[in-house]
Amino acid sequence: MAEYYIETGKPSSAPLGAMGDRLCKGLTEAAARMGHEVVEVYADNGISGSKGRNGRPAFDRLHRDAARRKFDVVMAWSVDRLGRSLQDLVGFLSELHALKIELYLHQQGLDTTTPAGKAMFQMMGVFAEFERAMIVDRVKSGLRLAKLRGTKSGKPIGRPRVPEHTREAIQAAYQAGGIGMRALAKRYRVSLGTVQTLLNRDH
Repeated sequence: MAEYYIETGKPSSAPLGAMGDRLCKGLTEAAARMGHEVVEVYADNGISGSKGRNGRPAFDRLHRDAARRKFDVVMAWSVDRLGRSLQDLVGFLSELHALKIELYLHQQGLDTTTPAGKAMFQMMGVFAEFERAMIVDRVKSGLRLAKLRGTKSGKPIGRPRVPEHTREAIQAAYQAGGIGMRALAKRYRVSLGTVQTLLNRDH
């Protein structure tokens, strides 16, 4: 049993529109050639694939029906109908794989029921992991540079350091007694956490 998902970015007065009808026809013919019976069509007409799962009702329903194992194969016209990022696509593929549901992408010729399709799926997972690592590395590099150079306003990134004379005054006032941490924080215009850190460090 198979189902297919179509998404057309432009709204139409027809239930699916001309593009949707063409995609449906192509996928129905492909399903027949592969010996699959189409049990459901999920169509997000007029909704861009750049939206997440929550912004595409039919795609969200597809996920929920997949969890119920209502079909064995998901068919889509192209990879960009399922998501606009490699990470999103591999996440969806991993979900299908865990449920033992196969995927067929018409334009890319991807069919995970075949050995070649399974190999391509594994390679996509490797590239998605590489993409994630690159993003993390760029973020860390950006933070390191920001700490070294400061922000565009010229101010350093993060919480400003409490001057030495202010730290000494807070410690001296607390040791003299008669004033609590909250009052010290208010008097010296620092956070309560800063006062607690200074005083705990002193003990």
